[in-house]
Amino acid sequence: MFGRRSDQTGGAPPPSTARVPASANPPAAKKLVGAKPEGQVPVPNGEEMAGQGPSQRSQDYYDTKTTIFNALIDTIDLTQLAQLDSESAREEIRDIVNEIIAIKNVVMSISEQEELLEDICNDVLGYGPLEPLLARDDIADIMVNGATRTFIEVEGKIQLTSVRFRDNSQLMNICQRIVSQVGRRVDEASPICDARLPDGSRVNVIGPPLALDGPTLTIRKFKKDKLTLANLESFGSISPEGAKILAIIGKVRCNILISGGTGSGKTTLLNCLTGFIESDERIITCEDSAELQLQQSHVVRLETRPPNLEGEGEITMRDLIKNCLRMRPERIIVGEVRGPEAFDLLQAMNTGHDGSMGTLHANTPREALSRIESMITMGGYSLPSKTIKEMICGSIDVIVQASRLRDGSRKITHITEVLGTEGDVITTQDIFVYEITGEDANGRILGRHKSTGLARPKFWERARYYNEEQNLAAAMAAAEVDDQQGEA
Repeated sequence: MFGRRSDQTGGAPPPSTARVPASANPPAAKKLVGAKPEGQVPVPNGEEMAGQGPSQRSQDYYDTKTTIFNALIDTIDLTQLAQLDSESAREEIRDIVNEIIAIKNVVMSISEQEELLEDICNDVLGYGPLEPLLARDDIADIMVNGATRTFIEVEGKIQLTSVRFRDNSQLMNICQRIVSQVGRRVDEASPICDARLPDGSRVNVIGPPLALDGPTLTIRKFKKDKLTLANLESFGSISPEGAKILAIIGKVRCNILISGGTGSGKTTLLNCLTGFIESDERIITCEDSAELQLQQSHVVRLETRPPNLEGEGEITMRDLIKNCLRMRPERIIVGEVRGPEAFDLLQAMNTGHDGSMGTLHANTPREALSRIESMITMGGYSLPSKTIKEMICGSIDVIVQASRLRDGSRKITHITEVLGTEGDVITTQDIFVYEITGEDANGRILGRHKSTGLARPKFWERARYYNEEQNLAAAMAAAEVDDQQGEA
């Protein structure tokens, strides 16, 4: 029965409580996240909460925890534990650990005992030392560089934490636990893996032998409360007039490309812009790791698949985009354009799927256009450069540039229209730009979003078609007034 192994020969004496009635032949149950296959048991961690100093937990604490953890693993039956829901399993583990502490006459303060109980529950049922960091909503990124060094990003700045794992084996076990939830694997044969957490947070794992100092785990977290353009406006990422322009661009079905560097907020901005899609439109998303959080009811989410052990069964982003064209989409949302799928996305954009969106890595709108052309060329298409440029101009209406500045703040630095071609050059015009004006005493960059004074953008007729002409005119006029006041 639960709380005692049938073949137990040593370890802690069996607890007298916290039992689960067992049948003669208990049914097979799906294991919980923390339940390990035969021969693999969780290992205790030695984490510190971010901001705590290592001296706050002595080596005696870790030694005691290891002893109690091993006694717990010798005592419980993980198969029957997996039959319980997470909350019930957590309570059972706490009861048994309390009994083991009493039986072994371990002297601990109440606070240490509570920390110990929480740590062990996290090891068995959750993600071990990562649990306290995952619970914090102010952390944007978690970067684990081997068992002893964990960094986090808070408010755009990277800082070292005192979180640590007992060894690289425990870290690798947690990585395997994460990726197995989405049907993927990470081992020596396949040491690189992209996955996601249940809340949509993006996960990348690279393990030995490629990572020389132990497994490296990177988690891009998303806020529990979905951000909106109003939030970005309050953060100073965009001006009120710029936010109105972006809202209109989303409503009138402009084809949008969001450009930016790593960690600049491209996916967050894409989520914000999808909020202006009408609820009755059929939306299909294509992603390498599903992380978009669309609020509409008619959404089909597609995700790529890596090859299996035999190197077969891979489904690429190109495969997804080609297939979704047969699924009667009204809007196609591509999480990130990285390669030759750029050609298929452009074809979708100019063949009746207005309002499609995607992101890519680039530092300026002009560079984004060059990267799109390079991706198409790398795909093996023997098209003249002029033809590719004309296809880009016929497909992409607006480029929104996101940047992370040196002080860690994230800004929308350009809202740029794609006009056409003049000879072999793609012509563009900026609607809004972010102008840096200085720096305050704390090192934070000062600046303002500035209208370029454009009276009628290229998508003016499209706005008229969707009855947004008056709103667009009001937003452009308000931006002009704001610029005049700023200059004064």
